[in-house]
Amino acid sequence: MINLARLRDNRSTMWRIIVLVLMLILIITGAILFHLYTRVYSQNINLGGKQTDYLYIPSGSTQVDVLNTLQKNTYLENRNSLDWVMTKKNYSKNVKAGRYQLKNGMNNNELVNLLRSGIQSPVHLTFNNTRTLEDFSGKISRQIEADSIQILNLLRNKAEIGKYGFLPETIIAMFIPNTYQVYWNTSANEFVDRMYKEYIKFWNVDRLKRAEAIGLSPVQISTLASIVDEETIKNDEKARVAGVYLNRLKRKIKLDADPTLKFALGDFSIKRILNKDKKIDSPYNTYKYRGLPPGPIRQASISGINAVLHYEKHRYFYFCAKPDFSGYHNFASSLREHNNNSRKYWKALNHRGIKR
Repeated sequence: MINLARLRDNRSTMWRIIVLVLMLILIITGAILFHLYTRVYSQNINLGGKQTDYLYIPSGSTQVDVLNTLQKNTYLENRNSLDWVMTKKNYSKNVKAGRYQLKNGMNNNELVNLLRSGIQSPVHLTFNNTRTLEDFSGKISRQIEADSIQILNLLRNKAEIGKYGFLPETIIAMFIPNTYQVYWNTSANEFVDRMYKEYIKFWNVDRLKRAEAIGLSPVQISTLASIVDEETIKNDEKARVAGVYLNRLKRKIKLDADPTLKFALGDFSIKRILNKDKKIDSPYNTYKYRGLPPGPIRQASISGINAVLHYEKHRYFYFCAKPDFSGYHNFASSLREHNNNSRKYWKALNHRGIKR
């Protein structure tokens, strides 16, 4: 005869076991899910008090390189969890170079999604007051990924820059000083392409018409503007200085521009031009050769270019720095008046003991 009481006890025990097993499975599953959740969604970027910062990923980087960079900058709280999420999201096959904005408290999922998307934070690239291609290349390379040597070699390559209609002596005129938004991983060629588009945009119909009316090409305008920029830092005087040089060009009088001699000598720190300097045999010696030099002696400013395009019409053919060293100049129509102004300035130089 079946013992019903024992059967009921066995069934009760079985159900308790089943419930315990199910509870154990739920607990284990919950623990696993919680662990996975924390790996994916818990904060893993700590910027040390800053709200934002930038991660730079060079071209050709691997997943390990990115992890090393983050760890080196002490941004990561847990490298292993990020590595795991990257692997799960197949990031190793989607590493995209660039400059990415990190936000304090980002989790792994947010970070990997950002890096996979390739959505960069652009660089506000700025340049001005540059005299040589070497200086210019160095200034640009400190703002984008392209190496200064790559940029410099490109700007000296006649075949390459010839595509844009420039020579090594004139290429600096293509770069209009301003602030531009570019991606950090811009290559040397991409940078020059972009700047050529900006150059074409700058030289609009109005500026081209003004240059044509003056009788100079855009490059020649920039060349004269570069001399004007070196002659005076006073924007309210640049159009008058430009007018002097244009008067001399029209009369086929040598420019006699001191800054061109400084360029030929390779020393812009010179404060006093000597007679021996005027004998240097260089196409940039405007005391020796008529007309404009072969190219700009520096990167012409927008104010300098506009000063030439909107030059002041007057009868001055000479100018000399004022002896008060205010940065302004005395202008003259006759050589006698100019020589008188020059004597005052040279006397002031002697008084201050400035020999060179």
